[in-house]
Amino acid sequence: MKHIFFGLSFICIVLLFAISCKNGNNSADQALSADIVNNPNTSNGDSDTSKLPKFSFSEDVHDFGQIIQGEKVSFSYKFKNVGKSDMIITDAKGSCGCTVADYPKIPIKPNGEGTIDVTFNSEGKKGFQNKTITIVANTQPSTKILTIKVNIKVPEEEK
Repeated sequence: MKHIFFGLSFICIVLLFAISCKNGNNSADQALSADIVNNPNTSNGDSDTSKLPKFSFSEDVHDFGQIIQGEKVSFSYKFKNVGKSDMIITDAKGSCGCTVADYPKIPIKPNGEGTIDVTFNSEGKKGFQNKTITIVANTQPSTKILTIKVNIKVPEEEK
């Protein structure tokens, strides 16, 4: 009986291992060519960034002004790829859980445009808030910081 239990346990462990090692991205649509990833950095410090993608934002700081605690506010940062190769944004993270960013998941061609859509949830916050969104892309430097500012007014409690 012990041999059966250990045998079944072994089979379960092997199956779990096999399932956990499976790659979840089997879609050929998500495959990107290695040609568009270009890292010009060298060990001697010489680099040619002239052919890389480059962000040009119409603004990188947005002030929502005064809002009431509990409101959700959104803003779209518009940008253009003014570089000479496809731009790939790999991540956009807010400095806290109250700030969520959505970004293009497809490459942005040279002279192409896109938006980084940011939503701020003021639930539980009060006073002046200064939050950042860090964009990671195949640019040089590889990160770009966007900023939101907001002044949150707490509603007066009814008596």
